Amino acid sequence: MHDMLVRLYDLDFYNSIPGELYKQNIEIRKPIGSERYTVIDWVRKNFSVGWAGEVSVATGKHPFCCFIAVKNSNILGFACYDSTALGFFGPTGVLDTCRGKGLGKALLMACMQDMRLKGYGYAVVGGVGPEEFYRKAVGAINIPESSPGIYKSLLKRDNN
Repeated sequence: MHDMLVRLYDLDFYNSIPGELYKQNIEIRKPIGSERYTVIDWVRKNFSVGWAGEVSVATGKHPFCCFIAVKNSNILGFACYDSTALGFFGPTGVLDTCRGKGLGKALLMACMQDMRLKGYGYAVVGGVGPEEFYRKAVGAINIPESSPGIYKSLLKRDNN
């Protein structure tokens, strides 16, 4: 897996969150302080302890560097930035049952717009899995020789 680069100054944020999400009563928003540990626990349960740690970092900043997709007070997905390193997007995840509905792109665009509004010109998507998704959604391009990048010396987790 390698890193990809996004030119934030070239993105069109005007129509970045599909109206269909609103019609389905799905809200893309930042969590508030009292929801912080609910989001962290949800990410740990549905994805991984590593990602939960990164969400903890993103929600430990003020304002939060994290967005959630919510329907009927239930989290459907999340996306963060500035948690692994400044200028890095991720982690991000959407429940299996909610994929293919535009949630991932909406969460991605919310983060990209927030980064742009904070003055970033570029964003790095670290350790990309779905490369084509990022190419299509935000025009991301590969960063040569970026594997394993910032993730090269991750601590091994004890299984106890």
